[in-house]
Amino acid sequence: MLSFTIMEKEHTVHIPVMLRETLDLLNPHSGGVYVDGTLGGGGHTAEIARKVGETGTVVAMDRDLTAIERTEKYLKGLFGFQWKPANIRFAHANYRFFGEALDLLKIDKIDGFLLDLGLSSDQLADRKRGFRFDSDAPLDLRFDTSEGEPANELLFRLKEKDIADLIFQYGEERFSRQIARKIAERRRKDQPVQTAMELADLVRHCIPPSRETRRIDPATRTFQALRIAVNDELGSLQNVLNEAPNRLKSGGVMAVISFHSLEDRIVKNAFRDNPRWSILTNKPIVPSDEEVERNPRARSAKLRAAYFNVTER
Repeated sequence: MLSFTIMEKEHTVHIPVMLRETLDLLNPHSGGVYVDGTLGGGGHTAEIARKVGETGTVVAMDRDLTAIERTEKYLKGLFGFQWKPANIRFAHANYRFFGEALDLLKIDKIDGFLLDLGLSSDQLADRKRGFRFDSDAPLDLRFDTSEGEPANELLFRLKEKDIADLIFQYGEERFSRQIARKIAERRRKDQPVQTAMELADLVRHCIPPSRETRRIDPATRTFQALRIAVNDELGSLQNVLNEAPNRLKSGGVMAVISFHSLEDRIVKNAFRDNPRWSILTNKPIVPSDEEVERNPRARSAKLRAAYFNVTER
């Protein structure tokens, strides 16, 4: 499912991660064509649009229609009368469908592709979506609520062993079996987990206090695992890394900001194993101490980049 849209809503609160470092790698230039596959709050899109100018194009994609609604209003205010020349085109779609978006816009090749993976601050602030641990809203966790299965329905459907495997595989949670057991016990008592708050409380009671878990909420890994599962995040990432070289110009850059070891591993292996990629970051770039202090959510971010080498095609 893919559509282009022009809508308005409230201001974004999301802060773009490693903005300067990302722009240095992408090196957007006047007249260039770039894809931001994860629009979010529009911070990266805005700066790329400034660089490409009125003769360039930025295709800004997001699975979350609310993000597009909110961010378009923000960008209109930011660019003012220069909005139209900025030539930002919005697409409501999973970034794995970027090729379809380019075809609809009659764009053949692009100069760069950016992915800023994970959860945005705007989504975390929305109490109606279930991303917040203290939310009494249904545990949904989908970026696009028009498709897929909500997390609470997934927990109701899966067997206890499958829940444990999911939380361990995608969340790297050591106490996944205890958590899955408690979820199954609630179902047997006809009290299935329905809200984010219920799941967060359940998980906290399954994980013993420790120095490690005090650094982050004990529910973090379980929520992360469910979010990855209901949105097929790893499948989308692998797909787009395979397809991106087909639409990049020679020398075109792919930059990916990940927040999870599984994501980072997929990016690292894709860049290393495909001879069409030439790696620009032998080691991932991480945020400075100053950025982490300013934006604590950036602390786990890793930035990798590679360019398409047409000679290796």
